[in-house]
Amino acid sequence: MTAVDLPASTGARTLRIGPHEADPPVVLAPMAGITNVAFRRLCREYGAGLYVCEMITSRALVERHPKTLEMITFDPDENPRSMQLYGVDPKTMGQAVRMIAEEDLADHVDMNFGCPVPKVTRKGGGSALPYKRRLFADIVREAVRAAEPAGIPVTVKFRIGIDDEHITYLDAGRLAQENGAAAVALHGRTAAQRYSGTADWSAIAQLKEHVTEIPVLGNGDIFSADDALRMMRETGCDGVVVGRGCLGRPWLFRDLQAAFRGEPIPEGPNLGGVARVLRRHAELLTDHMGEEKGIRDLRKHMAQYLRGFPVGSDLRQDFGKVSSLAQLDDLLGKLDHDVPFPTEAEGPRGRQGSAGKVVLPEGWLNDPDDLAVPFSAEIDSNGG
Repeated sequence: MTAVDLPASTGARTLRIGPHEADPPVVLAPMAGITNVAFRRLCREYGAGLYVCEMITSRALVERHPKTLEMITFDPDENPRSMQLYGVDPKTMGQAVRMIAEEDLADHVDMNFGCPVPKVTRKGGGSALPYKRRLFADIVREAVRAAEPAGIPVTVKFRIGIDDEHITYLDAGRLAQENGAAAVALHGRTAAQRYSGTADWSAIAQLKEHVTEIPVLGNGDIFSADDALRMMRETGCDGVVVGRGCLGRPWLFRDLQAAFRGEPIPEGPNLGGVARVLRRHAELLTDHMGEEKGIRDLRKHMAQYLRGFPVGSDLRQDFGKVSSLAQLDDLLGKLDHDVPFPTEAEGPRGRQGSAGKVVLPEGWLNDPDDLAVPFSAEIDSNGG
């Protein structure tokens, strides 16, 4: 066990976003195909915080696409119900948030301007959009106006910029604050970096100095409770956003809760403990999707759960092809449950990829004050 000190610079440990409190000041980042109701419940069983659902496209919500409506699923005891919206059109964003408010679909709306995926940026969406300062401000303003009558806070997530030559985060933070956002979150990478390299936490510190009236959250390279406390000490941010760090490791939220309370951080589970977590995840997915679809969805998590443990390649492959609870139980029984948590399982998780040139619409960089709405930029899924 490791004893940790609370970051002296942060003051109160409670993060307030509108009427909602998060204690500890930890937010689960929306991850496409990951943060469904099953995964969120699994994480919530380990600790408190704010848990955001998978990203919802504003146009698909307004048009009531069946798949999108199915994604808006929350546990009865999930409070607040937090939804992330992606959009590029102020009018559509306003309609979507108004629908959320009038139909009581969520208690908090987080807006995604952080996606670096080429199929998104080439149409002017995601992390490309904050470069259009006036359009970005209009989208935030319309969402806040639509949410205000219901008392729903709107938060905004973005990146440092498109690349090192086109930095947007200070303007984005200022505009979000001026237009009524309840908090902002910065992923300390440019779109060009995607998830490669190291997150620039100094940018989070600069944003915190620049945006003083609302909470500033830091995102990027939080892979342990120590990382979270170090980020808050170094940047003065008001809370942390955890994404890839909890993949195959939902007990990270237990560690974070202990750390922010100044308590010893528990040891990582042995392989038997990981097997029990994996089985619980399977049960929750089965309850949510049905056994066949749920177990198939679980496959994407296997490599992360087993990472660093001495599990043979044949058995790993079998886990990656599992198709039923009975088969899963058989495979879990073949593991050596006494193997301790390995140091190889620590550190960065998820796909890092490599940096690359950001694909943008033709002429996108010509006029940052252009209010034209990007054509056909609303897509079904992304992340930030």
